[in-house]
Amino acid sequence: MLELKFVAVAILIGLCALGPAIGFGILGGKFLESAARQPELAPQLQVKMFIVAGLIDAIAMIGVAIALYMLFVL
Repeated sequence: MLELKFVAVAILIGLCALGPAIGFGILGGKFLESAARQPELAPQLQVKMFIVAGLIDAIAMIGVAIALYMLFVL
């Protein structure tokens, strides 16, 4: 039973790395696309991009915290 816990934690941490990587890729691509279309809006878009990037990263950190909780407490 202990081995299954390690597998579950490994899958959870792996998905916590994969999800934000895809999210950051899409976010960066869309930012560059929109800044190329309207360069005068780039500073405003950059601020919004960093806010969304922080939220994407926060979701990943919550997943890692849950994985560590499963590993050390349960």
